Amino acid sequence: MMTARAQGVGFRSERGPILIALMLSTGLVAIDSTIVATAVPSIVRDVGGFASFPWLFSAYLLAQAVSVPIYGKLSDMAGRKPIILAGIGLFLLGSVLCGVAWSMPSLIAFRALQGLGAGAVLPVSVTIAGDIYTLQERAKVQGYLASVWAVSSVVGPSLGGVFSALGIWRGIFLVNVPLCLLAGWMLIRTLHENVERATHKVDYAGAVLLAGSLGLLILGALQGGQAWAWNSPIGIGVFVVGAVLLVAFLLVERRAAEPILPAWVVSRRLLATTALVSFGVGAMMIGLTSYVPTFLEGALSSSPLVAGLALAALTLGWPLSASQAGKFYLRIGFKSTALIGIAIAVMGLLILSLTASTPNVALIAVSCFVVGLGLGLLATPTLISAQSSVPWHERGVVTSTNMFARSIGSALGVAVFGAVANSIYGGGSSGGDADPATVISASGAVFLAALVAGLLTVAAVLSMPAVKAEDSGNPDAEPVPTQAEGSPSQAAARGDVPIDKP
Repeated sequence: MMTARAQGVGFRSERGPILIALMLSTGLVAIDSTIVATAVPSIVRDVGGFASFPWLFSAYLLAQAVSVPIYGKLSDMAGRKPIILAGIGLFLLGSVLCGVAWSMPSLIAFRALQGLGAGAVLPVSVTIAGDIYTLQERAKVQGYLASVWAVSSVVGPSLGGVFSALGIWRGIFLVNVPLCLLAGWMLIRTLHENVERATHKVDYAGAVLLAGSLGLLILGALQGGQAWAWNSPIGIGVFVVGAVLLVAFLLVERRAAEPILPAWVVSRRLLATTALVSFGVGAMMIGLTSYVPTFLEGALSSSPLVAGLALAALTLGWPLSASQAGKFYLRIGFKSTALIGIAIAVMGLLILSLTASTPNVALIAVSCFVVGLGLGLLATPTLISAQSSVPWHERGVVTSTNMFARSIGSALGVAVFGAVANSIYGGGSSGGDADPATVISASGAVFLAALVAGLLTVAAVLSMPAVKAEDSGNPDAEPVPTQAEGSPSQAAARGDVPIDKP
């Protein structure tokens, strides 16, 4: 377990080096999620496989999503440090192999390896932040971590475009090497944790069944209606086999000594409702990130750079509000703050839906910024309330479950929004997705679907128990300690173990 002896949040505080390491680790995943898309044409020209290139994203997303709950449980058993270092190592190995890939199938396989690494890096980074910062500090820390995504939304596409223009697309993967080495070195040097060593019974059967079932279900959602028809034998079979494995997983977990996904994660009202909120956040995010660039490029013939910058407003608004969320939830509670956030996000989605028929770059950017502001006030307090309701040995599972729900929301959102858009593209003019009028209609329908997802998320927020920060049931929810109260003896009395000095 970890806590800190120095107060303050920032790079110059005693925990500053750890914060920088966490931001670097998050940056690995954030940049990778945006840098690859701009290099796809160059990749296809070099190694071929145009029909298979969507798997560059699907394989990565699948591997990341199915591994998140497993890493969360392992981090509660073995500690955060070894798991995040293992994740960085896998991401590093996958990046190097992607950089030397000789064909599209090999590149897809190595992207899956990258995804396995990302599945550990992102949730464990957030969990570590929950361990070493107090309840009052975590919102500001989430703002720091969210700012990484804002920067990456601009840096990623720019780097991808530069590497593609120079004809060296392999550089988009090899650029991860120094970042991985630096992040790993800083974590080894600065992060020290005292974990109570005990004999654990690893739930191997549960891990395999969970990965298999979720992998097939997410695969069916991602590829249904695209790689195969929804009503085709393979389209139906993937869901049937996935459901059978999921039932088998639930039966195994009932008898497991230390289940990968304990039943209490979904039986506690706060954890269940915050996971549903995270699901909605994932759906709303993917609706904008997937279709705003297409909308602007197809409807207004905007350049990819302009479309990317308009979308970047979304990831600029998020950290701004996330960093201020603590001031709200400490005063009015987690639920009320989340309600304000979802109200702002829905307002932004409503503006986007109502103005889709008359596209305007500035208005789209403003709408994305408003949605980002709302999501920052929604995602931050719900995640922190879930983390703060459990002790250290359960926090990894809770954090990973919350982030896994967001991944599932994105995966299902891709499937639903894709089906909505494709139904209009298929019934549009002969120009199909190249016809501006058809693009406007399809994108408008997707924005409306994202608005519906936002309204459903309102119901999830309303179902949250009204828990105030001081009543969250965890020692971390205590008021910020004074300098004297932050001493090692006081930390031990609260059940925390101080971080060793680097």
